[in-house]
Amino acid sequence: MASFKTPALKNPSLSLSSKPRLPSAFPVSFRDNLRFSRSSSRPQRRFLIITASAASISSKPTVLVAEKLGETGLTLLKEFANVDCSYSLSPEELCTKISLCDALIVRSGTKVSREVFESAGGRLKVVGRAGVGIDNVDLAAATEHGCLVVNAPTANTVAAAEHGIALLAAMARNVAQADASMKAGKWQRNKYVGVSLVGKTLAVLGFGKVGSEVARRAKGLGMHVIAHDPYASADRARAIGVELVSFEEAISAADFISLHMPLTAATNKMLNDETFAKMKKGVRIVNVARGGVIDEEALVRALDAGIVAQAALDVFTEEPPKQDSKLVQHERVTVTPHLGASTIEAQEGVAIEIAEAVVGALKGELAATAVNAPMVPAEVLAELKPYVELAEKLGRLAVQLVAGVSGVKNVKVSYASSRAPDDLDTRLLRAMITKGLIEPISSVYVNLVNADYTAKQRGLRITEERIVIDGSPECPLESIQVQIANVESKFASAISESGEIKVEGQVKDGIPHLTKVGSFQVDVSLEGSIILCRQVDQPGLIGKVGSILGQENVNVSFMSVGRIAPRKQAVMAIGVDDQPSKGSLQRIGEVPAIEEFVFLKL
Repeated sequence: MASFKTPALKNPSLSLSSKPRLPSAFPVSFRDNLRFSRSSSRPQRRFLIITASAASISSKPTVLVAEKLGETGLTLLKEFANVDCSYSLSPEELCTKISLCDALIVRSGTKVSREVFESAGGRLKVVGRAGVGIDNVDLAAATEHGCLVVNAPTANTVAAAEHGIALLAAMARNVAQADASMKAGKWQRNKYVGVSLVGKTLAVLGFGKVGSEVARRAKGLGMHVIAHDPYASADRARAIGVELVSFEEAISAADFISLHMPLTAATNKMLNDETFAKMKKGVRIVNVARGGVIDEEALVRALDAGIVAQAALDVFTEEPPKQDSKLVQHERVTVTPHLGASTIEAQEGVAIEIAEAVVGALKGELAATAVNAPMVPAEVLAELKPYVELAEKLGRLAVQLVAGVSGVKNVKVSYASSRAPDDLDTRLLRAMITKGLIEPISSVYVNLVNADYTAKQRGLRITEERIVIDGSPECPLESIQVQIANVESKFASAISESGEIKVEGQVKDGIPHLTKVGSFQVDVSLEGSIILCRQVDQPGLIGKVGSILGQENVNVSFMSVGRIAPRKQAVMAIGVDDQPSKGSLQRIGEVPAIEEFVFLKL
């Protein structure tokens, strides 16, 4: 086994650490620019050519600013481009103007839809989102039309944290309700008796930039702060005086809960009837993150039942919420209209950050805030396409197997190949493994441009090694193995002999397969989702599990059993097209011969 470093790039402009130049023609997507037929190994290449009109070549580019932007940012833009500030455009007006623009800057109120990209006629080079979330930008359409999307993820951190603390204090002392009461001519001192913050436990869910700043300020108010975040740095938490705990510990111990996680498939409606039931009665909740992380109907039920004493919300599932919203109108709920980033200083910071990113992109540079359009040579994409999918899915599998509160910090990737070291470019594969590890629990969009930067930001150290094997150099890779060290696992059998979570996969007939979990050999297609079971090897077990799934009309696509010896321990990997219900999974776990199981969503 030889140590392996990613080979030096023949084209230094594609380095992750530099700001590469956009070529005049480049593939626009990892997956979408190649179509493969299972009956043929020859790819059908599809490219988008970036062209400029004669006017844009001979004059300054045009930047359309569709929502209010700070003056400092506008000044930066005007030094390089013609700036058109047209606010409150209707969708039709935006589609009409966009064909005359090289860049578009928006906030959260403008929808940059597929129709906008289609109306641009290929001229639109970059969309800048002045803020963090890019829910209002159709990323798939942007990529298909060769348009780069950048955001401004850091400038409003302090403002959002300060607003979280403001809501925390206002909620505890009934400031909004008492203000409304007095303006209605009432004097109700006894009705609006509050609670003290000092000595209370605050659970910060999501310990990133904003969450950690909230924790610092809450410590200054005399609160005991605990936090949950799979990627939180234990050293950083200790430095602030914060204890990292599991999600269950956080919600059950907290007097106050402050939400700072992104809205992903994993966090969607994370606070629901089930989680509210596990909370301390009288808990108070603050949300300045994303509305969708709370099941709003469940929150109303929890408020009415007295489980949740109060809530303070800056964000909502639907913005603006309906005027008759039971949640907004609830007497024990304090609300603000998404003001987290709304300070003069934050707005100027965001304006500068997005202006610099847009100008850089128009100059042909790519910043670390780019969220789409990775650039890879066409020949590399054509060859590595099936391994790209394998790499991302191995990352997703591995991170879902992690349990406990220590977080993912050290990942080792091993590539088995018969090729010479300088003939195997692993940058794309490493980026996709990083994508699989980070995206399920983060709002960051990881690609070739920002993968290493994003991993470093989260304290994630990824090392690579190459295992030299005998074989044909026509095949770039025999297998990819991902190991996560120093973590606990939800599925004990995924721990290898050396103590790491280990998953390994291969590409077979163009389809990624999981071939090893821990020390057990399996063979299951990485399509849909997977159920892993450790059981005592005995006749009829496969039929029992298949019957449970069949009763719920869940289709089994693949099933594989890896065992130590006949009638000893074995691991069964089941590929399913649909997600089984909790009841079906519980019934699988109740089968006597099954010792542990886990459901993994791809």
